[in-house]
Amino acid sequence: MEFWSSNYWSVLNQIAFLALVLLLANIIRRKIGFLRRSLLPTAVFAGFMMLLIKELNILPTGFFQVSLMEMITFHTLAIGFIALALKSLSSQKKTSKMVAVDSGLVIVNTYVMQATIGLIITITLALTLFPQLISGAGMLLPMGFGQGPGPAGNMGNVYETNMVNPFAGGKAFGLSIASLGFIWACVLGVAYLNYLVKKRKLEVKADGTVQTEVTTAVVEEADEIPLSEAIDKFTVQICLVLLVYFVTYLFMKGFDWVILTGAFGDFGTESMRPLIWGFNFIWATLFALLFKRLFAKLRDWHIMQRRYPNDYMLNRIAGTAFDFMIIASIAAINIADLQQLWIPFLILTTAGGILTFIYIRFICKRVYPDYELEATISMFGMLTGTASTGIALLREIDPHFQTPAANNLVLGASSAIAFGFPLLMLVGIAYRSDTLALITLGITAVAFIVINVILLRRQIFKKKTVQV
Repeated sequence: MEFWSSNYWSVLNQIAFLALVLLLANIIRRKIGFLRRSLLPTAVFAGFMMLLIKELNILPTGFFQVSLMEMITFHTLAIGFIALALKSLSSQKKTSKMVAVDSGLVIVNTYVMQATIGLIITITLALTLFPQLISGAGMLLPMGFGQGPGPAGNMGNVYETNMVNPFAGGKAFGLSIASLGFIWACVLGVAYLNYLVKKRKLEVKADGTVQTEVTTAVVEEADEIPLSEAIDKFTVQICLVLLVYFVTYLFMKGFDWVILTGAFGDFGTESMRPLIWGFNFIWATLFALLFKRLFAKLRDWHIMQRRYPNDYMLNRIAGTAFDFMIIASIAAINIADLQQLWIPFLILTTAGGILTFIYIRFICKRVYPDYELEATISMFGMLTGTASTGIALLREIDPHFQTPAANNLVLGASSAIAFGFPLLMLVGIAYRSDTLALITLGITAVAFIVINVILLRRQIFKKKTVQV
């Protein structure tokens, strides 16, 4: 084997260059005051730096491969979700099962609201001024804002490459929505924090950082495996994450084999197959939760004596995965594909950002009356950016997680998988025709009303009681 061959170094060189840009972006962000105080995630800033470098053709010809950026985005999303799902959450404030269910419903209904608004806009524009836009493209709004760049890019690619109703530039459209979602989370989120500082006398750190104390107890608790013995503890965490992802792959591969046998007909190959592979992060999360449950049972049965997953190290794996996911997803955007779609893109994301904030503010005030501000800022950050964006904003007003807001993000996201999966199936249907887009719009509108009634059941029941 010729280890000096450029073919073997290409992937490593590009990943190393992403790491270099991340470090450079972090230095710039720390040195420039307004960037430091903006709460703009370093990975987002680095992503736009990479996008600029790519568009200016600074790199040698053939060095930068968009396909590799897409692959990094695809896999790091699932790896990050696995790491978060494996956490025990033993150190977080307890949340009741009903609050966890309500949090899942808030998350799902925000997806539904974003889908409804997105479809109204894209159906209107596609049937009038922008025929190159497909009616179902509005479903990429909840994928980009609510799910992030990985799912948005995956589904945008499905829309772009399908043979039924292809959407030229669909992948770039989805990735761009996700990228602007981070901007909405940071800009509007920081503006809201400043408003809270002015009206509520909250203290926001000027340097945009939160000091946290890391002790040996965090890394090595009494019932856990040692920090280092025959195998390093961090190696164990990586092995657990990769084990779950391998099982996830076997599941998707098995399902894919069933589809290719023709068991589901054309619907299987044209709609189900892209969803199975496109939603790899959902299957990965479900299997991670199953593994976590299995570990707990093995300890109850005294087969496993020590706890293997470590929350602190799993957080580090998730954080690293999400940082590389964000920079790679933004770098993969092809601006040329959006040349004829800038107006629909700006209308869609502007409406999505403003209405998401209004709805989150409205619903959190009623579902979480004891900590509505913390719930609002964390939910908005997550439902326009990622869970890490929500946590970053939350830390400015709840640095020690004294409220259940942080716990609600994780537990709510887990329960949202069960509630939202049937609705996510609509993503694979809406793009196929104008009629199906209209039917999907009707379903999301009805679902939005129904879920709101469930979430507001206490207020509705109280009002009826008063009337009696």
